[in-house]
Amino acid sequence: MEIDAYPARYWHFADDGRIQCDLCPRDCKLHDGQRGACFVRMRESDSMILTTYGRSSGFCIDPIEKKPLNHFYPGSSVFSFGTAGCNLACKFCQNWDISKSKDMDSLMDQASPDAIANAAAESGCKSVAFTYNDPVIFAEYAMDVADACHARSIQTVAVTAGYMHDQARRDFYAKMDAANVDLKAFTDDFYFKLTGSHLQPVLDTLVYLKHETRVWFEITTLLIPGKNDSDEEIVAMSQWIRRELGADVPLHFSAFHPDYKMPDIPATPPSTLIRARKLAMKQGLQHVYTGNVRYQEGDTTLCPHCQATLIERDWYQIVRYRLTPQGHCPDCGHVLAGRFDKQAGRFGRQRIPIFLSAS
Repeated sequence: MEIDAYPARYWHFADDGRIQCDLCPRDCKLHDGQRGACFVRMRESDSMILTTYGRSSGFCIDPIEKKPLNHFYPGSSVFSFGTAGCNLACKFCQNWDISKSKDMDSLMDQASPDAIANAAAESGCKSVAFTYNDPVIFAEYAMDVADACHARSIQTVAVTAGYMHDQARRDFYAKMDAANVDLKAFTDDFYFKLTGSHLQPVLDTLVYLKHETRVWFEITTLLIPGKNDSDEEIVAMSQWIRRELGADVPLHFSAFHPDYKMPDIPATPPSTLIRARKLAMKQGLQHVYTGNVRYQEGDTTLCPHCQATLIERDWYQIVRYRLTPQGHCPDCGHVLAGRFDKQAGRFGRQRIPIFLSAS
């Protein structure tokens, strides 16, 4: 079997003879030769295939804080890769050249799950991240890579919009150790008009992660001027997170820059991120961070009990790490939520492209 014609899971025959994809709430129904909205799941005769299995848009070693994950082995390196396509249609996509790509020939790097896991191990990476585009749409490939990683004691990270059906969600997160979930806004109007999707399935994913898994997860919201950055929406979202997920779930506010189909919207000013952070913390969230701007206070992890500085960062660099080997605050003994080693990693801010031979 060719590596780019891999049998996909999560589909059934609809009453009208088409194949319906059961991976995400788009529920695409396909005739022979048709592709889903994600472009990478295709009907071939009487089955569905994943056209990007074993094919990547590139490999890179990043700091884990870039995903962003601030409470998952801080300072460690993560082996990152993605494929092409996406099951959302975000008009503001910041990685549109990858996620919106329909040119399979652009996926020049090929690698089996074992090759990726081996490369991550040889590079000294603590984890492998499925990122750049949403791993939901290449779930079979991501899950196989995760199995290969776990066989080598390497952790796995999903960077995702969280838009999945329940059975696929359960299978997928059974293979993940951590996730960063994009909560793109807190209104269904925003989701429908600007992403072509809906809010509730994303909230369902977050609740599932919190209450039915041991996956460590953090949340990112890209604040877009005039679209999802009002005080009212930020307060409502923060209150929901605290009520449904808990005060200790980290929330990252990141800055939009004009791109893709929204080139006329101005970039998010740092003041908006700082305001959002203060509002979220006022609602009781303990760990709120700012991204895509240099604001050291918004990068720093504080003890939620005594407010002592526990992890001080400068961009993606750990400049001070005061957790005890057990993950406690050294001043008051509070246990910090997250996954931590005895010492912080020292990978720093660097980004290292990696090239793999097909295998």
